[in-house]
Amino acid sequence: MIAQYRNRFWVCLAVTIPVVLLSPVVRDALGLEKALTFPGDEYVLFLLGSFVFFYGGWPFLKGIVGEVRRREPGMMTLIAVAISVAYAYSTVVTFGFEGEALFWELATLIDIMLLGHWLEMRSMLGASRALEKLVQLLPSEAHLVIPEGGTLDVPIGEIKPGDVVLVKPGEKIPVDGTVRKGETSVDESMLTGESVPVFRAIGAEVIGGSVNGEGSIEVSIERTGADTYLAQVIDLVKKAQESRSRTQDLANRAAFWLTVIAIAGGSLTLALWLAAGKTFEFAIERSVAVMVIACPHALGLAIPLVVAISTTISANNGLLVRDRSAFERSRELQAVVFDKTGTLTEGRFGVTDIMTLDETISDDELLSLAASVESQSEHSIARGIVYAAGERKLAWATPEAFKAVPGKGAKAMVDGREVTVASPWFLQEKGVRVNDSRIDEIEEEGKTVVYVLVDGQPVGAIAMADLVRQESKEAVARLKEMGLQCMMLTGDNRHVAGSVAQELGLDDYFAEVLPHEKSQKIAETRERGLIVGMVGDGVNDAPALVEADVGFAIGAGTDVAVESADIVLVRDDPRDIVTVISLSRSTYRKMAQNLAWATGYNAFALPAAAGVLYPFGIVLSPAVGAVFMSLSTVIVALNARLLKLKQTV
Repeated sequence: MIAQYRNRFWVCLAVTIPVVLLSPVVRDALGLEKALTFPGDEYVLFLLGSFVFFYGGWPFLKGIVGEVRRREPGMMTLIAVAISVAYAYSTVVTFGFEGEALFWELATLIDIMLLGHWLEMRSMLGASRALEKLVQLLPSEAHLVIPEGGTLDVPIGEIKPGDVVLVKPGEKIPVDGTVRKGETSVDESMLTGESVPVFRAIGAEVIGGSVNGEGSIEVSIERTGADTYLAQVIDLVKKAQESRSRTQDLANRAAFWLTVIAIAGGSLTLALWLAAGKTFEFAIERSVAVMVIACPHALGLAIPLVVAISTTISANNGLLVRDRSAFERSRELQAVVFDKTGTLTEGRFGVTDIMTLDETISDDELLSLAASVESQSEHSIARGIVYAAGERKLAWATPEAFKAVPGKGAKAMVDGREVTVASPWFLQEKGVRVNDSRIDEIEEEGKTVVYVLVDGQPVGAIAMADLVRQESKEAVARLKEMGLQCMMLTGDNRHVAGSVAQELGLDDYFAEVLPHEKSQKIAETRERGLIVGMVGDGVNDAPALVEADVGFAIGAGTDVAVESADIVLVRDDPRDIVTVISLSRSTYRKMAQNLAWATGYNAFALPAAAGVLYPFGIVLSPAVGAVFMSLSTVIVALNARLLKLKQTV
């Protein structure tokens, strides 16, 4: 359609030049009446004007049919009526009716309308380019690993779940799957908005459309076609762009009434100027100008273009809008309730404090001894200790005679000494007492404490807790700066919940909440008169996500079809909540700006087109009216394009 409007504009512009030169008013004004006057010139003018009307005006004449059938008169109706009235009047003048033909006004009006539509569609194209880029992310072929050895290049449509494909360095991963062989870093920025390449080794999931880094990998295909992450993203974006906006309903009603006012205003303008003694030519020009300048095109474009742009911006940054109205409600949120485990915290035990009880042992030595024993265990606390030692780049000896003590800890021989990592209950059983105020304070915070014993004597203690994400602190701080209350839901005891709430600076928290009670807590929060957003993992938090005014599923990874959430946040980063709310507010501002411009412009332009400035010598021709109308549309389109995502990450 862009090419259609462009081609029609250039052809009609070329034909308009002789139309203008042959028009008596222009010809006389330029002093060319003798040079350009010849027998039958009015009929040549009629033929050229007719060509511009039918060829250039065809999109508008065709458009009125659709609007009338839908009983939704709008822009096409006004333009079609305006150019049809001008053409009919000029035709009867050509064949004997007294007056002055308006072919040059008609031709320039159609030219400007075509130019305006062409420029507008070019602006709108930018809104869909991001979606097109998503579609183009997948390669056309894949290197299928065949049983006989080697690979075979096959079209991506022939890949099935269970197949294995080879992905070479720098190539795009064809479809979703799991790494079966090799390791590499993967650039997922076009899909998740995560700018830093992520490491992927055997057993790790990879997303179709992401770009392989420096290593060759073999990927076992798990999902194809409509089940892939990229296909789900594209589907969500399309649905969000097509979904109706509450603000759009307002704009549609305004556009309908503006159309009615324009047609009535055009008829009234014609009648009043005729009653005032003006010529029919003058009156019809004013009437056509009113209908053209009052076209609700900018009003009709004001919201859909902003919706399209904001939705594609969201998708490109890993923010997937499932419910458009919920996205718009995000700007009104007054409180955000976070699930604790895996959302505000990392969902794994980490070392928070190390306390030595023996002056001859350092913190690192104590952690190294514990890591040596726990390196043989798969317990979550053991993994946390080993991870902490690895982060500090500590070395530890290989243990001997490892033995787990069910429910109490583990022990092993390390460098000839018996080292035990055990719970407080183990010490109680052995009758060992440790008096240290530091440990008492940490236990009051709800942290888990394990003791390290060497040859039966306690030499230190290590405190463990579900580690709070650094991103959570920033997210809570930013939300509070934006005027929102931040709360937390958790099944943990009040000591643990209170400690996390204090560390993050939360306004409130709900502790010891069972999974089925989470939705009740959201309902209670709403009963306070607050508009509430709930952030959870989209699985065990489903009832609470549905109960909230806006539900956010965070860290969905490759599973974007989270039915209970309104907005899916692909990354495991609570700061994306800030990004969504900021984008929602920015989107609403753009909608309001566009609506204000479109309605304000018409409020001023319509009386001017009707001729209220005529006593001051100012008269707007239909062509000038078309310029202003097209300019208004282009301004609205460009303003929508200025919508930017304020990244918080």
